Amino acid sequence: MRGRCACGLFGDRQSKTFSEIEAWRQKVATGDVIVVRYADDLVVGFENRMEAERFLEAFRERLAKFGLELHPEKTRLIEFARFAAQDREKRGEGKPETFTFLGFTHYCGKRRSNGAFIVWRKTAKKRMVAKLHAIKAELRLRMHAPVADVGAWLRKVVTGYYRYHAVPGNIDRLSVFGQRLRRLWWLILRRRSQRPAPWDRLIPIYTRWIPAPRVLHPYPTARFLATHPRWEPYA
Repeated sequence: MRGRCACGLFGDRQSKTFSEIEAWRQKVATGDVIVVRYADDLVVGFENRMEAERFLEAFRERLAKFGLELHPEKTRLIEFARFAAQDREKRGEGKPETFTFLGFTHYCGKRRSNGAFIVWRKTAKKRMVAKLHAIKAELRLRMHAPVADVGAWLRKVVTGYYRYHAVPGNIDRLSVFGQRLRRLWWLILRRRSQRPAPWDRLIPIYTRWIPAPRVLHPYPTARFLATHPRWEPYA
């Protein structure tokens, strides 16, 4: 289940409400339940759909007591697990749905090495577009600044972006980000000169100031097992 409160839930109310989610998991749930939350954004995983529906109904009732409600467009029950793809295929349905959480679109996939199930993540399209728009606006302000100064600033921006988004399976999306960023800079450099340099002549500048993406984070299973060494998420 993927959900978000439609209005603020802070302080004692937030702590009490989410502590009750943990209590529900321990006292009511009959199967394994995984809860991941950040602020008012929440993802809850269940072994079966019936239990997910029971939880969703109870959670809505609990929020209503505080005058709150789940965001209608961001709250969904989806089939998302190790066997989701094959179960949906047997029913003649399409691929498992995806969900976006903390800036990443999560989807069911397989590892190329052994075909084992894995949750892949890629940068959410809206987040990448918003970041490129922000960089474009700043590049316009720095249009007449020295190339080295702009390059140094871009390198810091890109490095920070990679530190968050450079997860396994997301290199293709980061490569797209880098390509679009280089084009944005190229367009700005063309506008500042009466005799704009062709793309090929600027490649050394891009290579120097815009680093290539590389994976900086472990696979989700490795991080999960480090925190929960006795629990096998896909067993």
